[in-house]
Amino acid sequence: MIFKKIVPFILIGFGIWSCSNASEDYVPKPKGFNRILLPEVSYTQLEEGHPYTFEVSKAAIVQPDTFGKSEPHWIVLYYPEINGRIQLTYKPLNGNLVKLQEHIEDAFRLAAKHQVKATSQEEQLIQLKNGKKAVIIQLEGEVPSHFQFYTTDTLSHYLRGAVYLETATQNDSLRPVIDYLKAESRHLLETLRWK
Repeated sequence: MIFKKIVPFILIGFGIWSCSNASEDYVPKPKGFNRILLPEVSYTQLEEGHPYTFEVSKAAIVQPDTFGKSEPHWIVLYYPEINGRIQLTYKPLNGNLVKLQEHIEDAFRLAAKHQVKATSQEEQLIQLKNGKKAVIIQLEGEVPSHFQFYTTDTLSHYLRGAVYLETATQNDSLRPVIDYLKAESRHLLETLRWK
């Protein structure tokens, strides 16, 4: 009978003693991130009947763009292993420089929509190894699209691309995925050929 009355006090005593000892040895754990396995880098030529071609990753699934206002030759390169995509929109110019200017303004307008959450936005004109030029727009912060670009031959073809991630995870833990998709976009631009 006395044993039944003493047991709760003994258990409470052990609980208090274990908590006090644990706090002396406590060391905060470093912040951890999810392990991300990036797809292997291997390419094949885009074989679809578009007015452009480039080398596309074997890890990507080429899909038609199903957006309500999509036009012919708009495609999405979907990367299922990392749940990301590169959306490509193509516009024929037919020598119309006014139309080209409208498309360029549209590219900057679409990038500016992310400024609500972006901490920075940087535009840069780059010279590609294949002799073409492209404008890249890099965004930092908790934005859905960190990398956008467009390229044109100024007379016949205009191609715009945007990288999107399909996850709500913090961007600092997604840095490897963002960098991977930027490299994929850069490779696309380097191997782009107009038909």
